[in-house]
Amino acid sequence: MKYNFFLFLLLVSVFGFAQQPKISFKAIEKELKSDKSPYHYEKLIFKYKAYPKSLDTLEAQHLYYGRNFRKDLVSTTDDDFKTLAEAFKKGDFDECIRQGEILYNRDPTNLDILLILLKAYDSKKDGKNFIHHFDQFRVLTDALKGSGDGKSDKTPFLVNSVGDEYILLNILNIGKEYTRGSKSMKDGVLDIWEKDNTKIYIKVLYIDY
Repeated sequence: MKYNFFLFLLLVSVFGFAQQPKISFKAIEKELKSDKSPYHYEKLIFKYKAYPKSLDTLEAQHLYYGRNFRKDLVSTTDDDFKTLAEAFKKGDFDECIRQGEILYNRDPTNLDILLILLKAYDSKKDGKNFIHHFDQFRVLTDALKGSGDGKSDKTPFLVNSVGDEYILLNILNIGKEYTRGSKSMKDGVLDIWEKDNTKIYIKVLYIDY
């Protein structure tokens, strides 16, 4: 989904950019499933839900990219999500909160769900819940932005889905004046967003090994 509201202006000014070492998806998958690992999913998701600010970069990357190895995710094609999206379009923010929190409990690292909840809580002037979900959103998108610098096909930003790509584009303030070129790769699709002499590289992951 594409979102265009003031939140992204805030995100641009708040978030910092820092490139991290190359991400090992096989290591992430293994550590998320290991009870002995400090990056075991249940340990991370507890911290994420209760104390999102306490997560470091590696923990956040395990949660964000670990979505590729989970089977219990909420898809934008699911009927429940479509119902939530319809409530969002109608501006029924009480219903957005009711349905959104149900879906959040099923899939707490879903950026689309978090964005709808943020808009709903902001509209209801519920600062406590807004800040909590904003901290979660920031942790995940910081992990995404730390995956690369987006300046070349060797160091692209890595996103899990096209929806997450558009969220990143909004954060980067990349609009309609950019044109997109794409090329297929063995582990995803590389999009090149170009304007004048500026190019931004974003890879939409397709992990299958």
